Amino acid sequence: MRTIMLISVVTFCLISCSDKPETNELITNEAYENGIKANEGFRRSLAFTKDWLTFADPASGLIPENLDKGKDRWNAHNAAADNYPFMVLTSYLLDKKLFNTTMLDMLHTEQKLTSRLGSLPDDYSFSKKGFSREKVDTFKIIFGTSEYIKDGILPLTEYLGISPWSDRMFDMLNDLSTHLKVATYISGDYYGNSVETEINGELLQSLTRSYWITGDEKYLNWAVEIGDYYLVDDKQDLSKSTRLRLRDHGCEIVGGLSELYATLYFANPEKKKVYQPKIHKLLNRLIEIARNDDGLFYNEINMLDGEIIDSAIADTWGYILNAFYTVYLIDNITEYKDAVLKPLSILSKNYHNYNWESVGSDGFADAIEGGINIYNRERVPELADWINTEIQIMWSLQDSAFRESGQKYKNRGVIEGWHGDGNFARTSLMYCLWKTNGITIDPWREDVVFGSTLDDDVLYYALKAENDWEGTLMFGQKRHEKFLKLPMDYPRINQFPEWFTLNDDKNYELYDEHSGKSKVYSGIILNEGLNISLKKDITYLFKLSETE
Repeated sequence: MRTIMLISVVTFCLISCSDKPETNELITNEAYENGIKANEGFRRSLAFTKDWLTFADPASGLIPENLDKGKDRWNAHNAAADNYPFMVLTSYLLDKKLFNTTMLDMLHTEQKLTSRLGSLPDDYSFSKKGFSREKVDTFKIIFGTSEYIKDGILPLTEYLGISPWSDRMFDMLNDLSTHLKVATYISGDYYGNSVETEINGELLQSLTRSYWITGDEKYLNWAVEIGDYYLVDDKQDLSKSTRLRLRDHGCEIVGGLSELYATLYFANPEKKKVYQPKIHKLLNRLIEIARNDDGLFYNEINMLDGEIIDSAIADTWGYILNAFYTVYLIDNITEYKDAVLKPLSILSKNYHNYNWESVGSDGFADAIEGGINIYNRERVPELADWINTEIQIMWSLQDSAFRESGQKYKNRGVIEGWHGDGNFARTSLMYCLWKTNGITIDPWREDVVFGSTLDDDVLYYALKAENDWEGTLMFGQKRHEKFLKLPMDYPRINQFPEWFTLNDDKNYELYDEHSGKSKVYSGIILNEGLNISLKKDITYLFKLSETE
């Protein structure tokens, strides 16, 4: 069995004293309060994971698609894409034993039981102990595979790096290439005419990131085929589309094209120039007709004549703005940055407890995730305030579900009992990692509170445990460089943003306010981990800053 483990760490052994001023009490309180918020999100995510596992099929160990309709099947486009991966990530952060056993076993079982077209998965029936459909439906298998890769395994690969899950991803992606290059419209699909743009958008994101991870030109060449379909062929010009869906199951194409555009800027500048007029035309048209007065996007529009087909506001507004910000980074067009900034200061006023997707937790998760990703690039205080209030509303839905269920969930973890519950954990973890500035501890324990804050590029982090604790503290990594090997950290759907990261070739002074002692470490040593010990009921505050 293949496992993922933390490697060598350095013990925090204080050997020198310094005359350091005491840290401002406001900074200490902010770091600790951030830790309390993160602790709540971590606990909620683990409760979700543990409760959902109680509904796993006893024979196969796979989780069902939903707890009501769909409880007899596992499938790729829902159970595997939206729910299971964030159980994996939750356990990786909070319960390594669960991660290295149940979660890894589930992956191996899924590969064994559900692979149907080569490695491509199909729906699996628990009662039949076999495939739900007798006949192979190639299109549905393609759709499920695309969802599993982009929504599920890409975020895992971004956080974990190369792992058994990324191995699964590349197997599926390679086999998928024998069945599909460019998705074209197929009637009778899941989501009307948006399925073409959904699959192609998902593939663009998967292929461009896979190209950077592996350096294999076949992934870029495949992505360019899809790019040509939209940005060279006049018949597929999205700026002239009579129906463009900007909410979930449609928004993926805008982000996907922006990722390809950014990739070509580095990998094939001449091709990037070919795409530039049409990608600018698309974004300009979206600015012109697809937004409300606050700068947020409608669910669906007719790009050709400007008709608003669905005037509800898309919870995926941040996903669309990713594309604007990416093209701004590449071409330095201030109008695109302005489009990103426009809605941020008004969210708290007009979109507090907003009716995203009928007030479901998935709508909150997508909207909050978009906000977190943008805040990582643009530190707008009003946006931070909005994220902090809306996460509390999303979390309250978990409590409501527990009460309404008659308190039947052992760990109070199930939110709405469908595959979208995984997105609750996805966004909760993103929020927690913001509040810790990427810091994690191993072993995680519920009574250990840890949080941090940044002040003038100095990291302050506070820790407190109800009982003695000893373990490893890990700092956030430059995952876009180390794992994805991206040349630039452009915004991506479902990415886990980087907050405070260390440079391997720099030195850092670590000061312990409790003992008044400090020590200098190299970034490469700190990035391997730091062993620390906590005595119960003592609040420890550390200050980390770059030094010579």
